[in-house]
Amino acid sequence: MSKSHFTRRSVNRFGTKSLSIKIEREASLLQKLGWKSFFQQQLTLEELEQCLPLRIMAVHRSRLELAGEQGAVSLPLTGSLVANLPAVGDWLLLEKSSGYFVRLLSRSSQFERMAAGGHQVQMIAANVDSVFIVSSLNDDFNLSRIERYLALARESGCRPHLILTKADLCEDIAPFLQALRPFGELPVAMVNSLDRESVAQLRQWCLPGETIALLGSSGVGKSTLLNALSGESLAETGTIREADSKGRHTTRKRSLHSLSWGALLLDSPGMRELGLVHVEDGVAETFSDIEALARECRFSDCQHQSEPGCVVQEAITDGSLDDRRLRNWQKLQQELSRNGQTLAQKRAGERALSQMYRSVQNQARKHKYSED
Repeated sequence: MSKSHFTRRSVNRFGTKSLSIKIEREASLLQKLGWKSFFQQQLTLEELEQCLPLRIMAVHRSRLELAGEQGAVSLPLTGSLVANLPAVGDWLLLEKSSGYFVRLLSRSSQFERMAAGGHQVQMIAANVDSVFIVSSLNDDFNLSRIERYLALARESGCRPHLILTKADLCEDIAPFLQALRPFGELPVAMVNSLDRESVAQLRQWCLPGETIALLGSSGVGKSTLLNALSGESLAETGTIREADSKGRHTTRKRSLHSLSWGALLLDSPGMRELGLVHVEDGVAETFSDIEALARECRFSDCQHQSEPGCVVQEAITDGSLDDRRLRNWQKLQQELSRNGQTLAQKRAGERALSQMYRSVQNQARKHKYSED
């Protein structure tokens, strides 16, 4: 059993709590934090009686901020808990009598990216139901970046929505709407994040018990959107550089925020790099139009450049497919291949190093026994 335990709450409070509390009341309180049957079904009868489920609301260097039926608590980030690589949105079990960490529950969804440097995978968030991909109606609007976020969201099985902010500063939205035509049925909302009435339209996508992640680059208004939806100043906000519409980091950590009607919003720092890994299906779904065209090419290994019978190039010529979209599809495929090879090489190197250590240890034991 791990030695991680509560630091700001008395564990005796959990040990003496009556087990006669009605399951209906207990469930309703947890449901506001995103508790679902998917997680309930993972618990054994013993765990149902002896453990408390809590959700990770924020991850710090040395501790976790948790929330459960008993309220907010803090847990030191030590021991086996560190080895489990907990992420914001995870559910974990703590022993009622001692407050010790028992285990992380399996995730219903997860976001991960290739960390800076391209040698390991970094968890972004877990157990998210929907994603608000936030972009600005200004020079920061970037279709290739939106496609990257879409691939990530669709791979995880989350419902993606595109939120275009700064609508009050945009004189002509027609070019933006035209650019979004290849995205088909993707739900889109244009808002002024400083106007609560404008933001109110998003409540239809923020259902009670649902977890919605806000994803986007710095300066697009994610924190302002969070404050407007919640009606509170939950996150620090900043300004953008007028010269290029680029934003500055105001959000320093990923954290979950409960809204008054029961939805949860996950605010996260703007990511300058969103290296994709393990999202092949998400890319295929995001570029389903190109994937369909590619299957009609004369050659199965067509590179969609100058090969005869290339249906993809024909679509670009007749204007039904944007060349930028094709180039980004090819770029993301190459990136996935490269990152996959990098991780495979890293794993192979780790296995070789582990084998070498075992060989040295075995030789040392043999030498010791021969001397005895």
